[in-house]
Amino acid sequence: MKTFTCSCGNRLYFENTRCLSCGKTLGYLPDLGLIAPLIAAGGSAWRPDIEAHRGRRYRKCRHYAVENVCNWMIAEGDAGVFCRACRLNEAIPNLGKPGNRQAWLRIEKSKRRLIYTLDRLGLPVAGKTVDSARGLAFAFLEDADDSLEFNDDGGSGRIFTGHLNGTITINLAEADPSTRERVREAMNEQYRTLLGHFRHESGHYYWYRLVESGPWLGTFREVFGDERADYATSLARYYSSGPPANWSRRHVSAYAAAHPWEDWAETWAHYLHLVDTLEMARDYELAVHGSRIRALESTRDGTADMDDLLADWHQLTQALNALNRSMGQPDAYPFTLTGLAVEKMRLVHRVIADSAS
Repeated sequence: MKTFTCSCGNRLYFENTRCLSCGKTLGYLPDLGLIAPLIAAGGSAWRPDIEAHRGRRYRKCRHYAVENVCNWMIAEGDAGVFCRACRLNEAIPNLGKPGNRQAWLRIEKSKRRLIYTLDRLGLPVAGKTVDSARGLAFAFLEDADDSLEFNDDGGSGRIFTGHLNGTITINLAEADPSTRERVREAMNEQYRTLLGHFRHESGHYYWYRLVESGPWLGTFREVFGDERADYATSLARYYSSGPPANWSRRHVSAYAAAHPWEDWAETWAHYLHLVDTLEMARDYELAVHGSRIRALESTRDGTADMDDLLADWHQLTQALNALNRSMGQPDAYPFTLTGLAVEKMRLVHRVIADSAS
């Protein structure tokens, strides 16, 4: 993730819809990968107020123009009414229920950050209308009964955040910070965020998409373990007994020790944490040990490799955690990457690079 610049020179952020300096309407242009100031071009059309792109024309996604939960634009030649992020939605909340629109807005912000990162990594992002067999979709659902305990063990009307056959489901309750914090404490988790959920579940999706029936399955089993181990039994064991005492030597998180699928999804999520945060740090020209932070693009031009990124990540997260503590806040990144966990991160990097190529 990075920041952008308005035609007036003001710094812009990924979720912005209006420049606070000059007042221009803003929109994200997925084909260009940037937040741009816009000029009305008649009817529903807009054109970027950017010298090199003023000949292009766009219109607002319906969820931008009508629902105000999006800021993405649709290129003039695209006949759809939804942007490429919103057309991945299979189900959205009941907007007639108080509070649901704000919850949906929070969810959409995290989802669009995920799509931005997937695009930056060159990963396939196609909906089920394009790829019915392995397309990606999202469903944002709420429990049928509000009295259900959010961390109960199931039952009629209970919605579970997870992935199945290309569809990532997010329980709407995750958008409520107080509920999410209560669950985090009840489950003894170090970290629980909406964006973290999207990154984790996308890991399950891309295992299904890139690893399950591809050339990486054998290597995956060598590094992560055999995913054919019974999943339900493994999770039941984790929730009854917790992770093994030495889990931190092999896994990025305690939950990653539950099963190889969860290990992959947790490692994938941490890789996306690393990629996005390093890119933002580089955008702000931050430095460690006197040198500017390196980001993913520097691995592509040959000036850095995964070891360089991991070294910068180690220093940056130490600084982030120290800064948070200075403000009386919990650690921004309450994890330590060591041993086999680092090798697993490298394998995720290789699989993504192979897919992008």
